[in-house]
Amino acid sequence: MIVRSLKFALAAVLLLAAGAAVWMGTTGKDMLRVATGSVSRGLCDAVFVAGLDPARQFREEEAPLMRGVAWALAYRVDRARREVHASVLGGFAARAVFRPGLGCLLVHGDGPVPEAAGFVPSPIASPFPSGVVGSTDPAIEQALDRAFAEPDPAHPRLTKAVVVLHQGKLVAERYAPGYGPDTPIWAHSLSKSVTNALIGILVRQGKLRLDQPAPVAAWRALGDPHHAVTVDQLLRMDSGLPFDETNGVLSALTRMLFLQPDMAAYAAHTPLEHPPGTAWGYSNLGYVLLGRMVTDAAGGDAVSAGRFARHELFAPLGMAHTVIQADATGTLIGSGSVYGTARDFARFGQLYLDDGVVDGKRILPEGWVAYSRSRTLDTGYGAGFWLNVKNDTMVPVWDAPWGMPQLPRDMYYARGAFGQYVVIVPSEQLVVVRMGISLWYGDDTGDLVAAVIAALHARQPPAAAAASTRGSRSASVPPAA
Repeated sequence: MIVRSLKFALAAVLLLAAGAAVWMGTTGKDMLRVATGSVSRGLCDAVFVAGLDPARQFREEEAPLMRGVAWALAYRVDRARREVHASVLGGFAARAVFRPGLGCLLVHGDGPVPEAAGFVPSPIASPFPSGVVGSTDPAIEQALDRAFAEPDPAHPRLTKAVVVLHQGKLVAERYAPGYGPDTPIWAHSLSKSVTNALIGILVRQGKLRLDQPAPVAAWRALGDPHHAVTVDQLLRMDSGLPFDETNGVLSALTRMLFLQPDMAAYAAHTPLEHPPGTAWGYSNLGYVLLGRMVTDAAGGDAVSAGRFARHELFAPLGMAHTVIQADATGTLIGSGSVYGTARDFARFGQLYLDDGVVDGKRILPEGWVAYSRSRTLDTGYGAGFWLNVKNDTMVPVWDAPWGMPQLPRDMYYARGAFGQYVVIVPSEQLVVVRMGISLWYGDDTGDLVAAVIAALHARQPPAAAAASTRGSRSASVPPAA
């Protein structure tokens, strides 16, 4: 009987071992490489771009996402070489290297680091005062108190920064301990709105047209279904490329970001799921291709593209601490690899509130803002920005709201993973930036902006407040594209 039981136990162990071997040889290997790639690059950015504590960053952002493998992950910060190494039980090693002016690069293999020297950016003057600007309005301070509160410790919001601009002026800001006005924060998909601006600049310069077939080398053949995809459709995410950001560890997004040295090539060879212009699907792939277009127009390499972004966009706006990253081929990762301060993103939002003009200089082409916030198909998305025009359904796949129904209908916004927001409310002449590490839905940004609007109305004369409220309710938005 004992021998028989031992045989069953041995058979079970062998079966598990065989299953583990198969898993490690296929899906498991990629999952663990994604994990170490995420940790090494995320902590490299945290330490060498943002100046944050790596242990805190790993605890707050990386470990919760790793779930069952967090205990097996190890990382090492090499400050002398400005690198971060990560591994799982000593294997599946990943290395991220800081490049001045370019942020961190996830290095694939042991070869040389492309453009390792980076470049030394010219300083950009900030238009804001050096100290933190607190509000004198108790109602606004109360709104900020709520934004930084933690009502559910099991699902922390981890708000890191809030900045409020009203009528172009900084009226309130607040930061979490360890963060401040000069702390760059990972913007995630706020980067897509930055890419919208860079494409707009190229359109203004006559280097791109929205209606032209996307200048992607792999799509040039007339018989290729991708050939018909336009620049406009990539911006609007109705190119026909698949919805590529899902909740699983492995998706087209994570494979591109952490397993591919040439992200644009991976995106370009992804099959279409729909004819161009017929269906909407959230597309990081499309925005990496847009980043490649910016890179090509700027000179073809990461340093040229980084300098272009600083000269044409960041410097005129006073975005003093913003960095846009590139992959190993020099492609700007236009989908989600920008770091910037909350103040920088407030200035970015103000650019759109002011119709693409800053200090009397036109940065974006005339009509670009209206185009960016015009509706795509039957969605709550424009071209690089989310809209507040659809409340009858949820965003597919994510089951998340399209907009914020408690806010004026003319509101539109940039949104990034884990609670990054640039909320623009034209009828209120208001920009609110909220940044943090909210790994679960519930960052309360819509209620924060609503509370700020209520506070601004309360301190206006009654007649002016009533007029503002009427304007908010009836404010128009651009027609559907």
